[in-house]
Amino acid sequence: MYSLSIEKSEESRLVQLAQKGDTNALDTLLRANYDRIFSICRKVAGNDADADDATQEALCSIVRNISSFKGESRFSTWAYRVATNACLDEIRKRNRRPQLQLSEAEPTRSISGLVGKSMEDQIADRLLIEEALTALPEDFRVPLVLRDQVGMNYQEIAELLSIAQGTVKSRIARGRERLKIEIFGNKEEDQDVKGLEHE
Repeated sequence: MYSLSIEKSEESRLVQLAQKGDTNALDTLLRANYDRIFSICRKVAGNDADADDATQEALCSIVRNISSFKGESRFSTWAYRVATNACLDEIRKRNRRPQLQLSEAEPTRSISGLVGKSMEDQIADRLLIEEALTALPEDFRVPLVLRDQVGMNYQEIAELLSIAQGTVKSRIARGRERLKIEIFGNKEEDQDVKGLEHE
């Protein structure tokens, strides 16, 4: 939907303006980060419907809480963590209600790390990886996305999910193995899923 690139210094300036009530600055920040926020929510939630709800909640939360942003990290990093929390909340809501829809394998957002290939091959790889992510059990998919897409460390993921750090490492390792199986089958292939394995 949106694809704006903002330098760190410009981002800081816009945040300061937004915290003073400048709606144009806030709108620019939200537009610049929308695609990435949706992408994170899509990968964590596993379907577009929950991702849409989580994205809207994340944007509202950013607007409500931007005054509390202290600048200890980049605004975009903070926004992605807000999105992650919103998405986890949406998953909890989903788990408390009847399942009325199947997960839709309709990935349209980008996934990083696919280089040295034609655009057609990159798109095919993105579709394959996102479909494989959707097929993973939630216990594996969520920490894997938080680590490789959101960029959280093991301790942060453990705190966010309220599980032991060792459990986080185990689930990520098992998630990566399951992801390889989803993509390549059970064959022993010396291939890496670039962008999803950068510890």
